[in-house]
Amino acid sequence: MNLKDHIRSIPDFPKPGILFYDISTLLQHAEAWKTTVDRLAEEIYPYKPDRLIGVESRGFLVAAPLAVRLGIGFTMVRKQNKLPGETISFTYELEYGSDTIEIQSDALQEGQKVVLMDDLLATGGTAAAAVELLRSVGGDVVASAFIIELNFLNGRNKLDVPVHSLIVYDD
Repeated sequence: MNLKDHIRSIPDFPKPGILFYDISTLLQHAEAWKTTVDRLAEEIYPYKPDRLIGVESRGFLVAAPLAVRLGIGFTMVRKQNKLPGETISFTYELEYGSDTIEIQSDALQEGQKVVLMDDLLATGGTAAAAVELLRSVGGDVVASAFIIELNFLNGRNKLDVPVHSLIVYDD
């Protein structure tokens, strides 16, 4: 199955000049979504992770069902002030300004092998920040995985872990 056939392109969203790759149509197609989870499982399984980490918010959609499939736990990395309890924060620079992501302070144990997951890898800024955050709380980030990668934005160059993408757009 060609998963690209199930991705909708929306021009000028969220602002003019941006071509948005929408996974909503993929999620709505049961066979395509199952194929996506199956293929991601094949990519991730060899790393034998203890936990999958989903980045807010579409990363939750990717990591949660895959964690169930692999029989392991799932942990959220969220934007600032979205998680209850004590959290650890990491602030990173964006093209214009900065952003902060957080994880609950007791979410990982020292040395746990984790795989970072999101729906899309673009510039790599958020993914790289998440890797640093996970390491700061003792996680051993063994890989990252995405449904879509925008290759022309070179996001994988910001990551020092293996990158797995099911769909790649070159322009």
